[in-house]
Amino acid sequence: MTNTPQGDGFVVFDHVQKSYDGETLVVKDLNLSIGRGEFMTMLGPSGSGKTTCLMMLAGFETATHGDILLGGSPINNIPPHKRGIGMVFQNYALFPHMTVNENLSFPLEVRGQGKSEREANVAKALDMVQMGEFGGRRPAQLSGGQQQRIALARALVFEPELVLMDEPLGALDKQLREHMQYEIKHIHERLGVTVVYVTHDQSEALTMSDRIAVFDDGIIQQLASPSDLYEKPDNAFVAQFIGENNTLNGTVRAIKNGFASVDFGDGTLGEATAVNCGEIGSNTTLSIRPERVDIGAKSGANAVDAEVLELIYLGDHIRCRMKVMGNDQFIVKVPNAAGHKHLVVGESTKVSWHKEDCRALDA
Repeated sequence: MTNTPQGDGFVVFDHVQKSYDGETLVVKDLNLSIGRGEFMTMLGPSGSGKTTCLMMLAGFETATHGDILLGGSPINNIPPHKRGIGMVFQNYALFPHMTVNENLSFPLEVRGQGKSEREANVAKALDMVQMGEFGGRRPAQLSGGQQQRIALARALVFEPELVLMDEPLGALDKQLREHMQYEIKHIHERLGVTVVYVTHDQSEALTMSDRIAVFDDGIIQQLASPSDLYEKPDNAFVAQFIGENNTLNGTVRAIKNGFASVDFGDGTLGEATAVNCGEIGSNTTLSIRPERVDIGAKSGANAVDAEVLELIYLGDHIRCRMKVMGNDQFIVKVPNAAGHKHLVVGESTKVSWHKEDCRALDA
């Protein structure tokens, strides 16, 4: 996983802004460089600007300000069908009156390929998605997962250098969606094609991407590898949006050697890695992942009182909801392993964590 674009900036957003009404900016001064062969995911809640960025790259929307470059050349004024970009949508967008073979052959016909070359390329693309024997069927005779494979094959059949995917697995059930995540990831690795992928599903983004751009309010909040986003969120929004996260509020009392001493308001002090918690006296939000919290008798910094409110059995771990420092949604994941203490609802205990696993972020 790289944290910088591989080689050149193959896709570049240069000071791109987008407004639909001339007043509100949906995308605010976006600067983003995507490397050739990279799998880049744009992740964020509804209305964060991620899909608008994809549509500007595809050519279905026009940037209000700034330039979008592909392979070093501006594409702002090039119509969508001349950009040579493959597209996969959530609703498949297959032609219902055409067979699978005809659906895949269509983009090749438009590009002037001869019949025998078209047939060879269609067969190759169908084999790539393990749908070789379905060429004579129509979309209505296929399941949702099969239709999505055909949509993927059609986006790849003319061997584009760039493929855009907009929530392509959103309509599939959970098991099939997870299977297709690995399929798309493996096809990407085999072909080395550049992929820009839009989703609001964080686990999907973590599974598939080289890098993830987390959007909120038209701005990239953080751009990093999946592991860095999860382990080292830059701000409270990213910490909350990526994975499960516990928060505790407090005031910064001291900062020393990169760590903040935080007062929880009742005189109890905690320690955390100082990320962007502001100066001494500032309010801060501490962020701790549920799997990094220990339960049991401890003393010293980051050992605080807790009450067990709810226990949910999930097979490989017990999900324990606790009340900690006034937060009654504090989650601890207790491995279901030999030697682990069995908790009881209503009991009082202590929870603790290492200061390196806890981040002091913006309030």
